[in-house]
Amino acid sequence: MSHTIALSNTITSLLATPTTCSPHHKNQSKKSNLNPQKSLGFGKTNKNQKQQQLSWQCVTGCGACCKLNKGPLFATPEEIFENPSDIELYKSMVGEDGWGSSLSQLFGDMNVLVNNRPHFCRVELDVFKTLYGIDEKKFNKEACSFCVDTIKAIYGARSPELENFNRAIRKPSSS
Repeated sequence: MSHTIALSNTITSLLATPTTCSPHHKNQSKKSNLNPQKSLGFGKTNKNQKQQQLSWQCVTGCGACCKLNKGPLFATPEEIFENPSDIELYKSMVGEDGWGSSLSQLFGDMNVLVNNRPHFCRVELDVFKTLYGIDEKKFNKEACSFCVDTIKAIYGARSPELENFNRAIRKPSSS
C-alpha cells in the first residue's frame, strides 16, 4: 500500500490543534497594485518577499472533515489504514448520509468531541507520520492543504466555509 497515493488521492477526516501553513494568495485589486510584487508562480515569491505564516484552526460551522464518505475520487479506508481495526472503526463511524455519525450537522463543530476522537481523526504530527509518511518539516503545509482541499470538495471553492477558514487562519491564534 502506498501512503503517497493515499495522501495525493484523499483528504481524511481529521481535526487539529493549531499549526501553521503557507497562505493561498488572492488576486489583488488595481488600487492595491500601487507597489506591485512579482509572483513567480504557485507558492513562489520574489526572493525579497517574505512568505507569511498562517495559524491553522478549526472553524465552527464547517465540519467538512467529518464527511467520511467523500466519494470515488478519495482513497478508501483500506488504502489509508494498515490496521484492520482502524478500517473497521472508520467504517462504523460513517452514517447513512456519508457524514460522521457523531457530528451534529446543526453545529458543524467536532471540538465538543475532541477527547472522544480516534487517533486518525486528529491532525497531529505522529498521525501524519504514521498514515502518510509526512515529516515535521512538511507537516504544517500538509495539514492546511488537507483542510482546504476537503472544504473545497465538500462545499465548493467559493463556499462561505472556505472563506471563513481562510479568514480564520489569517488571524493570530488565541492560544
